[in-house]
Amino acid sequence: MRNLVILIGLTLSLQGCFVAGAAAGAAGAVAVYDHRKLESIFKDQTITKQISDKIMANHALSENTHIEVTTCNQVVLLTGETNTPEQRQQAEDIARGTADVTKVYNELAIRGATSSLTRTSDSWITAKIKTEMLATKDLESGTIKVVTENGAVYLMGIVSREQADMAVDIARKVSGVQKVVKIFKYTN
Repeated sequence: MRNLVILIGLTLSLQGCFVAGAAAGAAGAVAVYDHRKLESIFKDQTITKQISDKIMANHALSENTHIEVTTCNQVVLLTGETNTPEQRQQAEDIARGTADVTKVYNELAIRGATSSLTRTSDSWITAKIKTEMLATKDLESGTIKVVTENGAVYLMGIVSREQADMAVDIARKVSGVQKVVKIFKYTN
Protein backbone atom coordinates (compact mmCIF):
# COMPACT_ATOMS: atom_id res chain seq x y z
CA MET A 1 0.00 0.00 0.00
CA ARG A 2 2.86 2.36 0.85
CA ASN A 3 4.32 1.86 -2.63
CA LEU A 4 0.95 2.68 -4.20
CA VAL A 5 0.76 5.96 -2.27
CA ILE A 6 4.32 6.84 -3.30
CA LEU A 7 3.62 5.97 -6.95
CA ILE A 8 0.44 8.04 -7.02
CA GLY A 9 2.19 10.97 -5.33
CA LEU A 10 5.06 10.79 -7.80
CA THR A 11 2.67 10.59 -10.73
CA LEU A 12 0.66 13.58 -9.52
CA SER A 13 3.84 15.59 -9.12
CA LEU A 14 4.63 14.94 -12.79
CA GLN A 15 1.30 16.15 -14.15
CA GLY A 16 1.59 18.84 -16.80
CA CYS A 17 -1.40 20.94 -15.83
CA PHE A 18 -3.49 21.72 -12.79
CA VAL A 19 -6.39 19.74 -11.35
CA ALA A 20 -8.59 20.29 -8.32
CA GLY A 21 -11.51 18.42 -6.86
CA ALA A 22 -14.23 20.96 -6.25
CA ALA A 23 -16.52 18.66 -4.30
CA ALA A 24 -13.73 17.29 -2.12
CA GLY A 25 -11.81 20.53 -1.69
CA ALA A 26 -8.99 21.89 -3.79
CA ALA A 27 -6.21 19.38 -4.34
CA GLY A 28 -3.60 18.77 -6.94
CA ALA A 29 -0.04 19.34 -7.90
CA VAL A 30 1.87 21.47 -10.32
CA ALA A 31 4.46 19.75 -12.38
CA VAL A 32 8.11 19.72 -11.67
CA TYR A 33 8.37 18.25 -15.18
CA ASP A 34 6.11 20.81 -16.83
CA HIS A 35 7.84 22.45 -19.80
CA ARG A 36 5.47 25.39 -20.06
CA LYS A 37 6.27 28.92 -18.97
CA LEU A 38 5.52 29.75 -15.34
CA GLU A 39 2.95 32.29 -16.49
CA SER A 40 0.93 29.54 -18.19
CA ILE A 41 1.16 27.25 -15.17
CA PHE A 42 -0.01 29.98 -12.80
CA LYS A 43 -2.82 30.99 -15.14
CA ASP A 44 -4.12 27.40 -15.15
CA GLN A 45 -3.86 27.27 -11.35
CA THR A 46 -5.79 30.52 -11.03
CA ILE A 47 -8.53 29.38 -13.41
CA THR A 48 -8.92 26.06 -11.59
CA LYS A 49 -9.04 27.73 -8.18
CA GLN A 50 -11.58 30.32 -9.29
CA ILE A 51 -13.91 27.72 -10.79
CA SER A 52 -13.51 25.35 -7.82
CA ASP A 53 -14.18 28.16 -5.34
CA LYS A 54 -17.33 29.21 -7.21
CA ILE A 55 -18.59 25.63 -7.31
CA MET A 56 -17.89 25.15 -3.59
CA ALA A 57 -19.73 28.41 -2.82
CA ASN A 58 -22.79 27.17 -4.74
CA HIS A 59 -24.82 25.10 -2.26
CA ALA A 60 -26.58 23.17 -5.05
CA LEU A 61 -23.23 22.11 -6.51
CA SER A 62 -21.14 21.59 -3.40
CA GLU A 63 -23.32 18.94 -1.77
CA ASN A 64 -24.03 15.43 -3.08
CA THR A 65 -22.02 15.95 -6.27
CA HIS A 66 -18.52 15.03 -7.34
CA ILE A 67 -17.05 17.67 -9.63
CA GLU A 68 -13.40 17.72 -10.70
CA VAL A 69 -11.98 20.78 -12.45
CA THR A 70 -8.89 20.34 -14.62
CA THR A 71 -7.25 23.19 -16.50
CA CYS A 72 -4.57 22.76 -19.11
CA ASN A 73 -3.50 25.67 -21.31
CA GLN A 74 -6.64 27.62 -20.38
CA VAL A 75 -8.86 24.72 -21.50
CA VAL A 76 -11.16 23.47 -18.73
CA LEU A 77 -12.33 19.89 -18.34
CA LEU A 78 -15.21 19.17 -15.96
CA THR A 79 -15.49 15.54 -14.87
CA GLY A 80 -17.43 13.73 -12.19
CA GLU A 81 -21.12 13.46 -11.44
CA THR A 82 -24.07 15.72 -10.73
CA ASN A 83 -27.59 14.67 -9.80
CA THR A 84 -29.44 16.81 -12.32
CA PRO A 85 -28.98 18.34 -15.76
CA GLU A 86 -29.40 21.75 -14.13
CA GLN A 87 -26.41 21.16 -11.83
CA ARG A 88 -24.36 20.00 -14.81
CA GLN A 89 -25.25 23.19 -16.69
CA GLN A 90 -24.58 25.39 -13.64
CA ALA A 91 -21.05 23.99 -13.36
CA GLU A 92 -20.45 24.58 -17.06
CA ASP A 93 -21.79 28.14 -16.83
CA ILE A 94 -19.42 28.86 -13.93
CA ALA A 95 -16.47 27.55 -15.94
CA ARG A 96 -17.43 29.45 -19.10
CA GLY A 97 -17.88 32.66 -17.11
CA THR A 98 -14.40 32.51 -15.62
CA ALA A 99 -11.77 34.90 -16.96
CA ASP A 100 -9.13 33.55 -19.35
CA VAL A 101 -10.98 30.29 -20.09
CA THR A 102 -10.72 29.57 -23.82
CA LYS A 103 -12.79 26.38 -23.98
CA VAL A 104 -14.83 24.13 -21.67
CA TYR A 105 -15.36 20.40 -22.03
CA ASN A 106 -18.26 19.34 -19.83
CA GLU A 107 -17.97 15.60 -19.23
CA LEU A 108 -20.08 15.60 -16.06
CA ALA A 109 -22.34 12.55 -15.87
CA ILE A 110 -25.84 12.86 -14.47
CA ARG A 111 -25.92 10.16 -11.78
CA GLY A 112 -24.92 9.64 -8.18
CA ALA A 113 -21.32 10.26 -7.19
CA THR A 114 -18.85 7.44 -7.75
CA SER A 115 -17.61 5.47 -4.76
CA SER A 116 -14.23 5.99 -3.13
CA LEU A 117 -13.25 2.57 -4.50
CA THR A 118 -13.95 3.76 -8.06
CA ARG A 119 -11.96 6.95 -7.45
CA THR A 120 -9.06 4.94 -6.08
CA SER A 121 -9.18 2.73 -9.18
CA ASP A 122 -9.20 5.85 -11.36
CA SER A 123 -6.11 7.17 -9.55
CA TRP A 124 -4.39 3.84 -10.07
CA ILE A 125 -5.24 3.90 -13.80
CA THR A 126 -3.81 7.42 -14.09
CA ALA A 127 -0.67 6.34 -12.25
CA LYS A 128 -0.20 3.34 -14.53
CA ILE A 129 -0.67 5.45 -17.66
CA LYS A 130 1.77 8.15 -16.49
CA THR A 131 4.31 5.50 -15.51
CA GLU A 132 4.07 3.88 -18.95
CA MET A 133 4.36 7.29 -20.58
CA LEU A 134 7.48 8.11 -18.58
CA ALA A 135 9.02 4.81 -19.64
CA THR A 136 8.24 5.34 -23.33
CA LYS A 137 11.19 6.58 -25.34
CA ASP A 138 10.57 9.75 -27.35
CA LEU A 139 7.28 10.57 -25.59
CA GLU A 140 7.30 13.97 -23.91
CA SER A 141 4.92 12.89 -21.15
CA GLY A 142 5.42 16.08 -19.14
CA THR A 143 3.35 17.94 -21.74
CA ILE A 144 0.35 15.60 -21.36
CA LYS A 145 -2.25 15.78 -18.62
CA VAL A 146 -4.00 12.51 -17.76
CA VAL A 147 -7.39 12.56 -16.01
CA THR A 148 -9.35 9.38 -15.26
CA GLU A 149 -13.01 9.43 -14.25
CA ASN A 150 -14.99 6.21 -13.84
CA GLY A 151 -12.66 4.37 -16.23
CA ALA A 152 -12.74 7.08 -18.91
CA VAL A 153 -9.30 8.57 -19.58
CA TYR A 154 -8.98 12.17 -20.79
CA LEU A 155 -5.69 13.27 -22.34
CA MET A 156 -4.96 16.99 -22.54
CA GLY A 157 -2.10 19.16 -23.71
CA ILE A 158 -0.38 20.79 -26.66
CA VAL A 159 1.36 18.02 -28.60
CA SER A 160 2.23 16.81 -32.08
CA ARG A 161 -0.11 14.26 -33.66
CA GLU A 162 2.62 11.64 -33.25
CA GLN A 163 2.92 12.35 -29.53
CA ALA A 164 -0.86 12.21 -29.18
CA ASP A 165 -1.03 8.86 -30.96
CA MET A 166 1.68 7.43 -28.69
CA ALA A 167 -0.16 8.63 -25.56
CA VAL A 168 -3.51 7.25 -26.74
CA ASP A 169 -1.95 3.90 -27.58
CA ILE A 170 -0.45 3.66 -24.10
CA ALA A 171 -3.71 4.62 -22.38
CA ARG A 172 -5.80 2.14 -24.36
CA LYS A 173 -3.57 -0.75 -23.26
CA VAL A 174 -3.92 -0.11 -19.53
CA SER A 175 -6.23 -2.46 -17.67
CA GLY A 176 -9.45 -0.82 -16.47
CA VAL A 177 -9.61 1.85 -19.16
CA GLN A 178 -13.12 2.01 -20.64
CA LYS A 179 -12.47 4.74 -23.22
CA VAL A 180 -9.89 7.35 -24.13
CA VAL A 181 -10.88 10.92 -24.96
CA LYS A 182 -8.38 13.23 -26.68
CA ILE A 183 -8.51 16.90 -25.73
CA PHE A 184 -5.34 17.96 -27.49
CA LYS A 185 -4.27 21.06 -29.31
CA TYR A 186 -1.95 19.91 -32.08
CA THR A 187 1.34 21.55 -32.97
CA ASN A 188 1.28 20.11 -36.50
